[in-house]
Amino acid sequence: MAAELKQNHVGRPQVNGDHSTSERIQIVDEEKKFTPDLTTQIEKWGLRDAGFSYDIVAVFGSQSTGKSTLLNRLFGTNFDVMDETKRQQTTKGIWMCRGKNMNVMVMDVEGTDGRERGEDQDFERKSALFSLASSEVLLINLWEHQVGLYQGANMGLLKTVLEVNLGLFGKKTQDGTSGRTLLLFVIRDHIGQTPLANLQNTLTVDIQRIWESLSKPKDLQDSRMADYFDLAFTALPHKILSADAFESEVKRLRNRFVDKQDPEYVFKPAYHKRIPADGVAFYMENIWEQVQSNKDLDLPTQQELLAQFRCDEISAVALAEFNEQAKSQKRPIEAGKVVDGVGEMMRSWRKMALERYDRDASRYHQGVYKRKRTDLLAAIDAILSPLFLGQLKNLHKLCLSTFKKDILDGLKGDDYDFAEVVGKARTKCEKRFTEGAKEAVVDPESTQWSWEDELELLKEEVKIVGDQCRKDETKKMVNTIERNFKKQISEPVEMALHKASPNMWDTILIAFKETLDKTESSYLSKARSFNCTEEENTLALATLRRRTWQALRSKIDEQTAEAVILGKLRGHFEERFRYDEQGVPRVWQPGDDIDGAFKKAKDDTLDLIPLYSKIKPVNLSVEYTLPDDAIAASADTSGSSEEYDFNASLTVLSETRTLDITNKFRKDADAYYVEAKRSTVSSIAHIPLWMYGVLVVLGWNEAMMLLFNPIYFVMLVGLAGAAYVVLQLGLAGPLIQVGRTVANEVQRQATDRMREHFREPVPAQATRVRSADDDDEYELRSRRGTTPI
Repeated sequence: MAAELKQNHVGRPQVNGDHSTSERIQIVDEEKKFTPDLTTQIEKWGLRDAGFSYDIVAVFGSQSTGKSTLLNRLFGTNFDVMDETKRQQTTKGIWMCRGKNMNVMVMDVEGTDGRERGEDQDFERKSALFSLASSEVLLINLWEHQVGLYQGANMGLLKTVLEVNLGLFGKKTQDGTSGRTLLLFVIRDHIGQTPLANLQNTLTVDIQRIWESLSKPKDLQDSRMADYFDLAFTALPHKILSADAFESEVKRLRNRFVDKQDPEYVFKPAYHKRIPADGVAFYMENIWEQVQSNKDLDLPTQQELLAQFRCDEISAVALAEFNEQAKSQKRPIEAGKVVDGVGEMMRSWRKMALERYDRDASRYHQGVYKRKRTDLLAAIDAILSPLFLGQLKNLHKLCLSTFKKDILDGLKGDDYDFAEVVGKARTKCEKRFTEGAKEAVVDPESTQWSWEDELELLKEEVKIVGDQCRKDETKKMVNTIERNFKKQISEPVEMALHKASPNMWDTILIAFKETLDKTESSYLSKARSFNCTEEENTLALATLRRRTWQALRSKIDEQTAEAVILGKLRGHFEERFRYDEQGVPRVWQPGDDIDGAFKKAKDDTLDLIPLYSKIKPVNLSVEYTLPDDAIAASADTSGSSEEYDFNASLTVLSETRTLDITNKFRKDADAYYVEAKRSTVSSIAHIPLWMYGVLVVLGWNEAMMLLFNPIYFVMLVGLAGAAYVVLQLGLAGPLIQVGRTVANEVQRQATDRMREHFREPVPAQATRVRSADDDDEYELRSRRGTTPI
């Protein structure tokens, strides 16, 4: 039926309706020929004498988007519509029909991007340009999902049409104006999720961008799109899923073409071409001839088409071979490995791919060959660029790791110059990176690959590592110097505190200053090789002074611990109480002045405790004050950032400790005094000699009885033998101890039995209260090991 309708360029009349207004005509057929019957058909439509009282509207859009259906609904035309079950081309060429009850000539243009024409875009371009140049209103029909697409929304075709239209028909009239055309975008299947305003903005931006990118004639360089085109937008719901809403919106849109009172009425006088109705056929025929003869709309020649096809094919083969070669080194680089000679390999792959392309493609059209070669080169460089960047990253990591290892190897041992070690490692690192980076560059002129930024980043990291190593080595050096200081200061402190003379603090501070001066000199001599800044040296010296003072205080605290200082005081007391001026031990006689010697030795010893309690030299010139920077230094042994209380560190023994040590020393001294007193008593209480004679005379008979009585003599010999054995085996003490224990136990058991027998409580007065003198006696016996069991 469709074929029959299109014979002789005229369709059959509609069954219902006016015959003259329902006929349609194919004004341009599939062979791009313009019909000679348009004038006759306009006369049949009754528009020949309409003068300027007519309008022309056309539709533009992709194939099968419902253009014919839209025109039929809007203007009551009878264009053929697509069979939904087949989805094939319906409109071929350009058709025209008069709107029902409207002085409107409606053009239905063949859809773009149809599979029937394939890549033949010549008719698409020419029909689009024809409809744009001849109509007052051009309906651009597109789906909502095509908004924002370039090819999908026919923006590429529209750009070509606008550009040629400006060159052919863009000249202004004598009154300085140019005829404008309304571009009415009809967005189909609008579901409302994206507001129409947003879609309108997107399309407006796209059209404006296209206009700005046009190659305009010299005299129209400053022309604006608003001088030639107005933009309008509307949206229609889905024709099937929202049928009622679709019909409602179509009626509203139709009203814009019918009702002149509508604010959005589209047929404005500014859009009219000012061609009488009887001259429309001739006018359109001339436009089509200009469109047909325009070379800017021609498709490439067969030679160019062949060149494009073959160059693409050759380029794809060369690129595939190149990808296969590059794949072998892609994985190691991605794994973080530095591939030696990767630059040479990439240059070789690149050269082979281009030679392969040049060999096979250079015989084709030179313009296409060169353009495709540029594209191939860009594709190759896009593949090589990640390899180059990956090689730089891996080289960066390797050089940095090697730099750290070289520093650690160079710092082994004691005889090394830190600055020299770091300098050599840095030079080696930067040299290796530079050589590797230069080798990896494929073509400095065409690729414009840069490795200098990566080198600067490497230098910054090398500097950070070097500074950290310098800080670590400086800290290590300070720790070593501090240990040496402790060894050097230990003996002078011990000797000075052992003598406990009034000027012992003078001796200690003088030794401290001398040792500190040597320590600072040692640091400064070693710090020169570290390239330390003046600020770092100042901070390190301040830290060193503080830590050396803390080391001195630590040694003093060690030598003034409670047990140690009590031992020193006892030794000082014994030296003056138990020995005379010549150092000979004293044997106290009843006539000796024990009290005076005890008091003098005790007072002299007690005078030493205040001397130990605070670091206070006799000579004021020897006094030492910790500098302020050392007090505020944060790099102390405890890691604390609080300021050090130097004045508090001068106090060795607090008042509480001093009192406690004094009391304990007094008890020790009193014990020595009691012992001395007892020694004089033991020397007085000896047995007179005559008493031994009395014992012999009085015991003579008993002795003779033991010697001459066999039984007693045997018992005496046995006891003597047992005593000898006990003495030889060293069992006398244990036997005595056992005997005492047994006796005490027997006594305790007897006492308990007697108490139970008489059942009388022990009176409170019988409980013996031990006095303070008894406590002193008990403590003295405990110290001497003579406490009774």
